[in-house]
Amino acid sequence: MKAQAGTLNLAALFSYGLFGLPLAMLALPIYIYVAPFYAQRSRLDLAQIGAVLLAARVAAAFIDPALGAWMARKGRAYAVLIAMSLPLLLLGFGALFHPPALPEAATLAWFLAALLLVYAAFGLASIAHQSWGAALTQAPAQRVRVTAVREGCGLLGVIVAAGLTSVSGYDGLSLAFAACLLAAGALLLARAPRPLMRAADNAPPPGTWRLPLRQRPFRWLFAVLLVNGVAAAIPATLFLFFASDYLRLGHYASPFLIVYFCAAAASMPAWVALARRFGEARAWGGAMLLAASVFVWAYGLDAGGAWGFAAICLLSGLALGADLALPPALLAGLIAAAGHAGRQEAAYFGWWNWGVQMSLALAAGIALPLLGWLGYVPGAGGGLPALSATYALLPCALKLLAALLLWRAPLQHIYSQPVENRACAS
Repeated sequence: MKAQAGTLNLAALFSYGLFGLPLAMLALPIYIYVAPFYAQRSRLDLAQIGAVLLAARVAAAFIDPALGAWMARKGRAYAVLIAMSLPLLLLGFGALFHPPALPEAATLAWFLAALLLVYAAFGLASIAHQSWGAALTQAPAQRVRVTAVREGCGLLGVIVAAGLTSVSGYDGLSLAFAACLLAAGALLLARAPRPLMRAADNAPPPGTWRLPLRQRPFRWLFAVLLVNGVAAAIPATLFLFFASDYLRLGHYASPFLIVYFCAAAASMPAWVALARRFGEARAWGGAMLLAASVFVWAYGLDAGGAWGFAAICLLSGLALGADLALPPALLAGLIAAAGHAGRQEAAYFGWWNWGVQMSLALAAGIALPLLGWLGYVPGAGGGLPALSATYALLPCALKLLAALLLWRAPLQHIYSQPVENRACAS
């Protein structure tokens, strides 16, 4: 079934977007749980774990643009690429969260190898899936709906992963991930609408990997993504440490994650409506200001401040909905405005995922060793002021910087006008 502008009903969007659920079930553990998992179940210290995360994420960051350029150059169908990723995702998840008992050096090597496999498979699947969505329609009114459904399914996957990890541990999560991946993958490959692709004789020339960077609006949007990504990745990396050691919530941390992601999912329709009314860029900038004004209060929490932390999770979760739904819609609009829709989406999303991975690498490679140097040791009780400041204040400063960059970016005349009017401008 070929997608046409204006024909993407809810069933078609759901068939496409549901694959975001198992991808998010993988993303949550590798971005939030993996550091505490290896800190508790191995003899690795925070500096070692941070070094492995930094090395793997930097490597993954450079793999993603190469994958994107390869996909755009070869012109393989996105469905074929996703089918290729399924066994790799299953193997990588199992290796990462079910490591054998090994000496310290071998554990480090296993950790790094498993992470690299997971990141490569995740990059292949996510770039193909995002590119598929961007190519489904060039109708401005449809782009936010496509990303909102995909990211909404992703939020459901995050909630499921957080709940299962709390109740059933990593064994239950592994079984559920495998079942959801195969079911959602089958639905995507069998029932989702196929994007309209350009003819093979219009294939992009060699050097496709540099094409996005030649676009000035993309360079600005990419800078916003990097700064905002680091702002989001620091508290994600430190969440369990902050909840367990600073707030002393013990095993009750997962419900706060569920509140955070449920709020994000509930906010999706509101952000779609705001983007339709004011444009994606203005709505996203407002969400950044909301996030900074709310999250700064985490610095003033005392041990046991569960209700205050729940309120912060709820309100900052509302802002997260914009972070998930609006930037990919902005990028899809940029691709269409550049005349590259229907063939070269993967080149753009390869660099986009590079930015996401570099944000995560910087957050893990800087925050964890810095906290170790400042005297914070998980579970030992020292260095808590440094943990609180790094967790709460630094992300807010970066959010404000990202909002300033977005406001100054040369996107406004194309992307931040109301969606109803943009069709005429394009």
